[in-house]
Amino acid sequence: MPNLSIKNAPDAVIERLRRRAQRHHRSLQGELLAIVEAAARDDRPEPGEPSVIAAGETGARLVAALRASPHRQADLEPRREPMPVRDVGL
Repeated sequence: MPNLSIKNAPDAVIERLRRRAQRHHRSLQGELLAIVEAAARDDRPEPGEPSVIAAGETGARLVAALRASPHRQADLEPRREPMPVRDVGL
């Protein structure tokens, strides 16, 4: 497996990362790897792609389904019609 190296990291940044690693019960190396893995999983859409605000697996499945749909250019905005008003006679 290849190695990564960060040169000239400021002492203050390293100290904050050490404290963060301690809070997560990890070594500094383990914390750095967790941060890099989380960044690599970040699957925000590219500019111009549709975006979905959802969590985890459900969001990924929803995005995949929307991308595969032949109707993906359809207007998906809900229609907003005024609610009828009734006199309740209080």
